[in-house]
Amino acid sequence: MRRVSILCALADSRLPIAPRVDATRNEKNTRVAGFLGRGPDPNFNAFRRDPPRPALSRIRQAIIETTKQYPVAGDRLKSFARTSHFTRECEIALNEQINIEYNVSNIYHAMYAYFARDNIYLPGIAKHFLSESHEERGHAELLMDYQITRGGQVELQAITPPQVEYDHPEKGDALYAFELSLSLEKLNNDRLVALHRVAEKAEDAALQDFIEGALLEDQVKSIQEVAEYVAQLKRMGSAGEAVWHFDQMMLNAK
Repeated sequence: MRRVSILCALADSRLPIAPRVDATRNEKNTRVAGFLGRGPDPNFNAFRRDPPRPALSRIRQAIIETTKQYPVAGDRLKSFARTSHFTRECEIALNEQINIEYNVSNIYHAMYAYFARDNIYLPGIAKHFLSESHEERGHAELLMDYQITRGGQVELQAITPPQVEYDHPEKGDALYAFELSLSLEKLNNDRLVALHRVAEKAEDAALQDFIEGALLEDQVKSIQEVAEYVAQLKRMGSAGEAVWHFDQMMLNAK
């Protein structure tokens, strides 16, 4: 009760209450300002300690410079996932390889259609080329997915129409088709090596690893497999019975 009475009395009196803490602070501010050679400044507060602003560290500067390379939100023409090592040359080379894979797949599909005819009918060879067509198309889609993952734009190109007939007067259709297949596999291998060189020049280790692990290793095995088929067909010649036995072997394989 006594405390309430004192507060009421102070409220009723018109004498100002001296704020001891504020007066002490003002006095100290005045002394500090005088020591620093400054006049009394109402905005100067010796009790306020603003944190110092040191120079930007090297790491922070590197982060700022790196963020300048990437697009701001709303820019739909650029990728947010793209890194500096994935150059425009890598993007173009990937699109070219996608086009090669689709073209090879289309040729194999035409071979399948040829050997599946009723007047040709070598179902084992037709089965083999259909499987190869699907495999090459799968490689194209794998490359497309990787292009998208790295922030590139997939640019599909025109596919060259393949030939329809694969008969050869001297070699026969089976040997001729497999020799063509061997040439296509070697061409594909050469293009993958060229793509690897582009990635190596750009110092893109991720793209190099992808080409080696997902494509080149299987490509070498495919070349060996087709080369063995060519060797067997050369020994058989173009005789119909020998080719029929080869076809049965292909039909029962895998």
